[in-house]
Amino acid sequence: MSMNIRASAEDYLESILIISKRKGSVRSIDIANELGFSKPSVSVAMKHLRENGYIHMDEGGFITLTDDGFAVADKIYERHCVVSEYFELLGVDPETAAKDACKIEHILSHDTFLAIKGQYEKLKSEMQQ
Repeated sequence: MSMNIRASAEDYLESILIISKRKGSVRSIDIANELGFSKPSVSVAMKHLRENGYIHMDEGGFITLTDDGFAVADKIYERHCVVSEYFELLGVDPETAAKDACKIEHILSHDTFLAIKGQYEKLKSEMQQ
């Protein structure tokens, strides 16, 4: 399974991961509410994610991530958390930090993310001392 998927698909997978952590179960309506998208748009996206092997949907409409889906979602969620928290440590207000993290989490190279993560961890450690 390719890890090169669109940012919108990454956002859907990340949302499924976040909702499942918060609620335990995920349905299309939960994703629509979380992202502010229409139910039909979410249904189309879920169909594509299912066809590409990123999610499983049971007869009751409950959505779970496959191993491939979890790998993508977990990577994007980590990027979002690290970048957002790093921006906050730099003095950016939390709402702006989260919005900016959403915009750049998809386009960072692996090397750039690791450099940001290293600086984030260093700064966080220094601030805790």
